[in-house]
Amino acid sequence: MITIIKTVIKPIHLYKKFILMTNIAEQTLASIVTSHHQTVPVLEKYNLDFCCKGKRTLAQACTEKGLSIEAILQELELSTAQSNASDFSSMNAEQLIQHILLRHHFYVKQSMPTIQDHLVKVATKHGERFSYMYEVLNLFMHLRGEMSMHLQKEETILFPRIKEVESLHHFNQKRNIDANYIFGPVEVMEKEHDEAGDVLYKIRELTGNYSAPADACTTFKVCLAELKEFEEDLHQHVHLENNLLFPLAEKMLTGIRSSL
Repeated sequence: MITIIKTVIKPIHLYKKFILMTNIAEQTLASIVTSHHQTVPVLEKYNLDFCCKGKRTLAQACTEKGLSIEAILQELELSTAQSNASDFSSMNAEQLIQHILLRHHFYVKQSMPTIQDHLVKVATKHGERFSYMYEVLNLFMHLRGEMSMHLQKEETILFPRIKEVESLHHFNQKRNIDANYIFGPVEVMEKEHDEAGDVLYKIRELTGNYSAPADACTTFKVCLAELKEFEEDLHQHVHLENNLLFPLAEKMLTGIRSSL
């Protein structure tokens, strides 16, 4: 009898696991990261864009890149079991903004001048042999200018508005605030997020996924590593805004307006 029970329990366990893995495979990349932020390193490892292209399901993204969905699911499962990452989905808008400012805006402002200096050195010394580095330099210089203005707009316009809306929502105060007070800037920010992601995707293509030539100097290697880190940070940065902060702000604004 005991043997029979064991043979029945094992298939049930495997069936439940199969159903769980199937469900995850059919979730969008954005929803996976929103529910389990600790999965970010796994998705980054395989260049699965969960921010600008986060509406694709995991299965679709793996198919597009020729990746084994089973192998990715196993790594995702392991990452959620081992990590104690912050639960960003439980944060309110002000907490999210504070984290974004301290972790991502500060990083972007500090890293961009250094990366550009390294790119100038590499393009100057090695541009004749690796001409694509001239284009990488030009792309990053353009990105730096756009990102600087983008951060300023978030810090001086959108983030203060989101905090204001959250305050009204918290104290259950009703205001006839125009929908574009939040929706307008959010639409602009999301468009700029897509543009920044496209620029870094182009840089990744030009550099062969940030691969240094065999005889590359130290600055060349460091520069490519910095660019890779910059793109990974941007993905996390954009995810927190596009998939958590902005929807939360829009929901609160809708609640304030609908109750009038």
